[in-house]
Amino acid sequence: MVSICVKRISLCLIFCLVIGISHLICEENEPFIIGDIKVAPGDVRSGYLTVPDKEDPGCFIPVTIINGTKKGKTLALVAGVHGYEYPPILSLYRIKQMIDPKSLSGTLVLVHIANLPGFQKRIVYYNPYDWKNLNRVFPGDPEGTSAQRIAYVLTEEVVKKCDCLIDLHCGDANEALIPYCYWMLSGDQKLDNITKEMVLAFGIKHIIIDKSRTKDKSDSKYLGNTVVLYGKPAITTESGYLGRTDEESIARNVKGIISVMRYFEMIEGDPEPVSDPVWIDKYEVIYADMDGLFYPETKMGYYVSKGEKVGTIMDYLGNVKQELKSPFTGIILYIIETPPANKGEPLFEVGRIQKD
Repeated sequence: MVSICVKRISLCLIFCLVIGISHLICEENEPFIIGDIKVAPGDVRSGYLTVPDKEDPGCFIPVTIINGTKKGKTLALVAGVHGYEYPPILSLYRIKQMIDPKSLSGTLVLVHIANLPGFQKRIVYYNPYDWKNLNRVFPGDPEGTSAQRIAYVLTEEVVKKCDCLIDLHCGDANEALIPYCYWMLSGDQKLDNITKEMVLAFGIKHIIIDKSRTKDKSDSKYLGNTVVLYGKPAITTESGYLGRTDEESIARNVKGIISVMRYFEMIEGDPEPVSDPVWIDKYEVIYADMDGLFYPETKMGYYVSKGEKVGTIMDYLGNVKQELKSPFTGIILYIIETPPANKGEPLFEVGRIQKD
């Protein structure tokens, strides 16, 4: 009799333990709040983050929150930091339609167009109200100019409220760019391992090992770097070129996002990491040091040798003023394929392939 009672007690304990574990695994999510938008578990809401007027005009940032029924990671997806970079923007509208909150663990924050003024005016790089590059002014300033205030709102409402982030970019209207990603190293091995897994999961072959980002949290400059300096995993991706809206670039972004969501176990399925990554251990952007016309003499994805001529700058009268050469042997990650050369703006980027 004692033996039977012990067995019954043991079975009850096992049953209770299984129920408890199941409860933890399937723990219900909580409401998620961003700006004035409150989203219940299992719901989807879209709205705007408000950037107030100051000396120059404010704006709105369109966002969608997909709040899963079960607890999990809060993944932020940010597109349109540069307003003429269309494939990432279009990919997020597809993601909005694809993800069912009832089958989602965690929360998805979609920032559809971070730099709405630049998008509306079809301007490369800059915000039209202050002519600042949004991706150089993080973490922002609530009393600053338009781009600085946008960066501040994104930092407060997105960076600080997410667990992880993908900053989605592509070649601007003037940039012929191959797909590649930035793996930003923080020096924290645990964090760096997660970001490495994220960047591999996104599935793009060429990956820059980026040790160059500032460690100054008060002047973090880049969105992705800001997230990393807050101790959270983030990657920056590039898929698209020359301001186009080609299906291949859009689909590549969608596939990468879905794979990262699977890596974080937000949705069912296995991630599809890139099987043959090409690691780039050094990169350099060559900038114009004068105004004029740029004539490229190679193409995106081509390999160049150290000292090889990559392009020429002519003045507005057609006189050759400067020959631009590759600083080292590597691959052309992007190159400007529109004529304007403006002092201080990039002309091309070259990356050195890491040796085995």
